[in-house]
Amino acid sequence: MPIHILIVAHAPLASALRSCVLHVFPEVADSLHAVDVKADEPPEATLAQVRASAQAFANHSVLVLTDVLGATPCNIAQKMVDGQHCKMVAGVNLPMLLRTVNYRHESMDALIARALTGGAQCIVEVNPAASLIEQR
Repeated sequence: MPIHILIVAHAPLASALRSCVLHVFPEVADSLHAVDVKADEPPEATLAQVRASAQAFANHSVLVLTDVLGATPCNIAQKMVDGQHCKMVAGVNLPMLLRTVNYRHESMDALIARALTGGAQCIVEVNPAASLIEQR
């Protein structure tokens, strides 16, 4: 059974990331949710939204991806994480998310490893004089 993914990030990043993923993988719409954390919204209201999104994933394992470690979205999402059926990774970027969606059929630990690797490997300085193939 594939792992479901919940993006919790500062508005409008969560929804924007979800839209980008659905452009590439439209078939994952039911297993990918996003909660945009608005600056003027009380954390309790956002937590209620996160919990409601997680309820859509009942009986599934969930990987929560947040944008900034220690920021409000991360702190709110952390209240949902149980370390078994629901785990979390902070520092989401589009390459991380694409890799996560692509490998969501793997175990939670393998998926987290792929997310971390995918996110980090795609953060590189691009030399304008060299092709991308030469830089790797």
